[in-house]
Amino acid sequence: MSDHDFHVHGPHDHAVEHASHDGNDTFASRIAVMTAILATCGALFSFEGGTFQNEALMYKNEAAIKKTEASDQWNFYQSKSSKQNMAELGQVLTQGEQRDRYVSEIERYKTEKADIKTKAEGLEQESKDADHHSEEAMHQHHRWAQAMTAIQVSISLAAITLLARRRWLAWTSVAVAGIGLVVAGLALMHI
Repeated sequence: MSDHDFHVHGPHDHAVEHASHDGNDTFASRIAVMTAILATCGALFSFEGGTFQNEALMYKNEAAIKKTEASDQWNFYQSKSSKQNMAELGQVLTQGEQRDRYVSEIERYKTEKADIKTKAEGLEQESKDADHHSEEAMHQHHRWAQAMTAIQVSISLAAITLLARRRWLAWTSVAVAGIGLVVAGLALMHI
């Protein structure tokens, strides 16, 4: 625009002006709104997927820690078994007071081993439980990722719809978004 209120329209200005009055603008507006809603859903699905992925990793880490602690207990159990075996050998090879001392050591080792075994088995069970929780959380992560993928495909189809101006593509985009929403519903129900 010049200082003397003389204005020359360029071809782009003319196309934009006509597009704002054209009936196809409502089509584009609807697709744009749908895309914004899908992007919002996608962000939520991505957040949920990330949350479950982090949870799965934390449970997997806990399972590894418990497994290591159980292994330590089993090593301790083996050590007590070796000491018990030595005391049993001492019991066979000695007599009198020394033999009685070995008998009491054998009983002490049996009691200690029972406690250690109980603790080791408990730690192994905790490891299995944490592994199970990790697998459940990872399944949930995969569900949210599947839902997010469907939403991303739907958004891509919406972009193509705007370029091609084909209503069937819009309906295809809506259908794929519907699939994403169904998968997200399955994730919400932990299926």
